[in-house]
Amino acid sequence: MGAKTAGVISLSSLGALWTRAAFASSVNTLNVVSWGGAYQFSQVMAYQKPFTKMTGVTFNNIEKAASGPALLTAQEQTGNVSWDLLDILQAPASRLYSQGLVHEINYDKDLPPAPDGTPATEDFVKGSLGGDGKTGGFVPEIAYDTLLSYNKTAFKDKAPQSIKDVFDLENFPGTRALQKIPAGNLEWALYADGVPRDKIYEVLATPAGVDRAFKKLDTIKQDCIWWTQGAQPPQMLASGQAVIASAYNGRIFNAIAADHQPLDFIWDGALYEWDGWVIPAGLPKDRLALAMKFLAFSTSTKQLAAQAKYIAYAPARKSSIPLIGTYYKNPKLEMMPFMPTTPEHLAVAIHKNASFWSNYGPQLKQRFSAWLSS
Repeated sequence: MGAKTAGVISLSSLGALWTRAAFASSVNTLNVVSWGGAYQFSQVMAYQKPFTKMTGVTFNNIEKAASGPALLTAQEQTGNVSWDLLDILQAPASRLYSQGLVHEINYDKDLPPAPDGTPATEDFVKGSLGGDGKTGGFVPEIAYDTLLSYNKTAFKDKAPQSIKDVFDLENFPGTRALQKIPAGNLEWALYADGVPRDKIYEVLATPAGVDRAFKKLDTIKQDCIWWTQGAQPPQMLASGQAVIASAYNGRIFNAIAADHQPLDFIWDGALYEWDGWVIPAGLPKDRLALAMKFLAFSTSTKQLAAQAKYIAYAPARKSSIPLIGTYYKNPKLEMMPFMPTTPEHLAVAIHKNASFWSNYGPQLKQRFSAWLSS
């Protein structure tokens, strides 16, 4: 399991002295790895700027989260760890934790309670914390969707509304832009082929289920292009390079609300999952202490709620939900209807199974790469 907490002053609440004097240290900069774009901007505005104002600590932001697990593994193996926090998905975080490559967090000891005193383990949404739910290496910040979206100008008579529509080239013709990974594509293929959402991972865990998913993907393969960076799908849709694209819901929201692009969401089959922080194992005590303080601050009720006014990702704490307000660029635009975890959206969503992808991900990635090349 993850590296144990040692020599760190843990915060049980944010009543600690968030002052510059309290942070007197030889370390005054944190190296933080995230995803760039609108998401990293939301972290800067909601977490980093307030923390800097209170403590004087500055941040070196690194946009390498897409390859973060592999790069962190290499750093740990060479004993030259330069990162202090890494923003990461739940499944790879679980693998890193099992390998002892990330620091172990005692959730109720190291993270603040909700404003009403509810312990962190009860305030974070069930299933979002890593490890056994009491200790682990992963602390969630947000839930987000990877979903399908479309350019409204391409479908003036009837727009696609379901995953089945995405696989229906006759009634909804045009290029599809899909992420160049198996996750998401395989779930959608089975769902479009008639597998109920709650049975998808049971089917996908079998050789016959994998074959079935790839057979369904075969039906649209010739009409697909592939993306690897989160900024690409909105650009592909806006330029007409694709008429339907898988994308992160926050990227599509930003394209609609900030860039005024004629895009829309397909909420059916949206694949929602948790994204959050890990701290590399083996940091020097002063860097570890500072990273832990920022971890506690950034995942507090207030800061997670503040992030939601910059991007349409849902905070991981239940106590943050009632505090969600309006879009920072438009005080008339309520953010709640765009959140992945509204009852309406969850009712048609697929909960991405982090354990499944932790176990089966490597072999399905090999199969997917071979399929792309065939």
